[in-house]
Amino acid sequence: MANWNDTDQRQGFGTVPRAGDAVARQETFDAGLRKHMLSIYNYMTSGVLLTGIVALLAAQSGLALAFASGPLMWIVALAPLGFVMAMSFGLNKMSRGTLQVLFWSFAIVMGLSMSTIFLRFTGESIAATFFATAGAFAGLSLFGYTTKKNLQGFGTFLVMGVIGLLIAMVINIFLQSSTMQLAISFIGVLIFAGLTAYDTQRLKREYQYLRGTEFAGKAIIMGALSLYLDFINMFMFLLQFMGNRE
Repeated sequence: MANWNDTDQRQGFGTVPRAGDAVARQETFDAGLRKHMLSIYNYMTSGVLLTGIVALLAAQSGLALAFASGPLMWIVALAPLGFVMAMSFGLNKMSRGTLQVLFWSFAIVMGLSMSTIFLRFTGESIAATFFATAGAFAGLSLFGYTTKKNLQGFGTFLVMGVIGLLIAMVINIFLQSSTMQLAISFIGVLIFAGLTAYDTQRLKREYQYLRGTEFAGKAIIMGALSLYLDFINMFMFLLQFMGNRE
């Protein structure tokens, strides 16, 4: 005889999952996302600080003078591009350890390349520009992280802007126009400000596909590289406005 007082504790077909399970899963996801993004910011910040220290030491030791002209100028100017291309195109074949070595090597070479700014601008104006860039970067990255607006549509526009910016810079090497240089600097600040917000949101969205995979560790380093480039480029273009000439 059936006992109608028995309660079936099993979750049957079509049963709606408990709300507590969904909340727990969301909390786990959010904690993982915060850890992932914090790792990216830690790498990026460490890379920027390493670059700054190397640049300052090279300037104080007089090594920057060797990079201001001659063959060494082209080596330190083009070497960072080589590191970025190696990391981007060799990403799938490289281990996380190899990417880490390349990232720190890239930050050091960038420091050597940027040491020449101490020959053209005062230390006070460089420091002021750095802190202004840091404040702007923090605000823009926070906006990209928290905004509900989808910034994906701006990605193509911003990349095309970078390409146009590079072309204009090459042209101005021959024209040597101060007016054009100011225009390039102004547009450069806007483009990399936009890229800071866009890249932050992109990295945040990518986490849902990367979590739990072997590629997640590599993605942290490459994400740090993206934000590092946004910061450094915004700093260099802003320096053209805020920097006081020696």
